[in-house]
Formats: sequence, C-alpha cells, structure tokens
Amino acid sequence: MDKIEVEHCDFVHVHEDIVRDVREHMPAAEQLQALADFYKVFGDFTRIRILCILLRGEMCVCDLAQTLDMTQSAISHQLRVLKQVKLVTSRREGKTVFYSLADRHIRTIINQGMEHIQE
Repeated sequence: MDKIEVEHCDFVHVHEDIVRDVREHMPAAEQLQALADFYKVFGDFTRIRILCILLRGEMCVCDLAQTLDMTQSAISHQLRVLKQVKLVTSRREGKTVFYSLADRHIRTIINQGMEHIQE
C-alpha cells in the first residue's frame, strides 16, 4: 500500500467559531462509544459473511455452518455477537432457530459499504 502524506497548515490559526460550533453539536461520548462498538462488529470477516448471507433471507445455524464450512459452535458465537448489537434477530420454529437481519438499516449499511469499496 502506498504511503499517504497528510498535509497540514503552514501556520497555526484556530477558527474559534468553527471549533465552538462543532463542540456544541458533537454527540455525547457514550453515544460515540456505542457507535464505535457498533462498527467494530463489521470489522470481522466471518460476521460480514454471515450478514451478507442473511441479505438473501433467514437461515438456521445448521445452514449457515454448511454454507460457510464452519462449525455450528463457531457460527453461534458470531451470531451471539451480532444479536447483542441488534444486527440480527432470531425466531424459533420447533427445534430450529432461524436468523435474519434485524431491520432494513442493516441492509442499507452493507449495501452502502459495498458501493463505497466498488467505486
């Protein structure tokens, strides 16, 4: 990967009005931490694969494990993480548990991310 040089100002001059406006509208630290934690979940290859599969529709753990050539235990672990941050939801049908994307926002986030990397 090429080294990217970051440019900086040639002299120090703080634009107080801009700084003040940004500080006044900055979300609370707790909200920013929650947002950072939310996006961390997308940083795992297996979890992204699971989310992309669930874009097609709901699936049970057995089918996810078969599709990804992984153990059900490994899939369950990742689904637990995804469920904790409300990216997936589950429903039980007899002895089978089906997982799906929690809402349309998740589909939008994944699709916009894909658009961005393909540009």
